[in-house]
Amino acid sequence: MDANLADLRKSYTLAELDEVAADPQPLRQFESWLAQALAAKLPEPNAMTLATVGADGRPSTRVVLIKGCDERGIVWYSNFQSRKGLELAANPQAALQFHWVELERVVRIEGRVQTFADAEADAYYASRPLDSRLGAWASPQSQVVASRAVLVARAARYAAQYALSPPRPPHWGGFRLLPERWEFWQGRRSRLHDRLCYRSVDGQWQRQRLAP
Repeated sequence: MDANLADLRKSYTLAELDEVAADPQPLRQFESWLAQALAAKLPEPNAMTLATVGADGRPSTRVVLIKGCDERGIVWYSNFQSRKGLELAANPQAALQFHWVELERVVRIEGRVQTFADAEADAYYASRPLDSRLGAWASPQSQVVASRAVLVARAARYAAQYALSPPRPPHWGGFRLLPERWEFWQGRRSRLHDRLCYRSVDGQWQRQRLAP
């Protein structure tokens, strides 16, 4: 490796985050930052890292895409029988992280996760491209497969079975994280970054500044 990893550094100078400017409600602060990430046309501003812990106590992470956010929580969709699905079934606590590198910002969210497979999940599934809908049937997510040809053959089989109208698979639906803790990180000079943490205490959000 040519680069010396220990020497890689970046000075953060784009913005600041103080208690006066930050919204007292973390959801509104998040929506503001997400809107700015979308307006800046960042690559996949909707991508978030999802961290879960299995029954064996081992953590795991993967990138998923946010598909909704409101007072009820943060939503994404996936296979209930995937590794993340099984881990969340055993331990319904998770953490999410957005990293908008170009804006020098990070948002971290922690809370309890609920699953849902109802009209809301049906409506989102129906809005997906046909290939994605068939892929939800074809992929036994997180399981070992012999080759890519196996996946292609499964996709062809379900395409022949369902044609243009595959129903939502019973093993596929929505996950909703109910935030209990938010953290907003804005890079600053000299590694004196801004970190504002919101914690839910007796149904109210308490905001605190954390040392970087």
